[in-house]
Amino acid sequence: MLHRIPDLIKNRMKELEKADAKDRENDTSRLKRLRQIPPESGKILSILAASAPEGEYIEIGTSAGYSTLWIILACQYLGKKIRTFEILPEKIKLAQETFGLAEVESSVDLIEGDARDYLKNIKNISFCFLDAEKEYYDDCYDLVVPNLVKGGIFVADNVISHKDYLKSFLERVLSDTRVDSFVLPVGKGLLLLRKF
Repeated sequence: MLHRIPDLIKNRMKELEKADAKDRENDTSRLKRLRQIPPESGKILSILAASAPEGEYIEIGTSAGYSTLWIILACQYLGKKIRTFEILPEKIKLAQETFGLAEVESSVDLIEGDARDYLKNIKNISFCFLDAEKEYYDDCYDLVVPNLVKGGIFVADNVISHKDYLKSFLERVLSDTRVDSFVLPVGKGLLLLRKF
């Protein structure tokens, strides 16, 4: 899977990596920046998504679609589709461009709007990646975890880079007896959990 990334996907990933590096270098405003995961986090997402049990795949916070591409690699390998949510119109436009250029539209449903308005209606979630505004983490967790299938995987980004802000969220998740969880010090910190 990771050794055979299609050229169109690989090329778009490289373009987005360059754009993200430029954003950070120029200190673009927080809302305009892509703020995407690093490639090593993407590889982990791909492997975890490929290992998830049968069920729905979702992503909360699409941005320009970089992390979605990593998850799509697993979805294509398994013959699945991911549903991804983005609230900002300018990022939705970028994500549509990404999916078009990478020719992966058949593997993704891009939904414009606040994921919290949709999550209560999505059952049998087997894989969820959360990388949105940090004030939404508690709400999203509360909406997703009850609908995770047995063995379902939930990953949240930025838990080390935003550890002060997410302290109570992390304490709560790490003590939740419905799941096994830990923090992986990769990228900006990935919270990984698996539901019993």
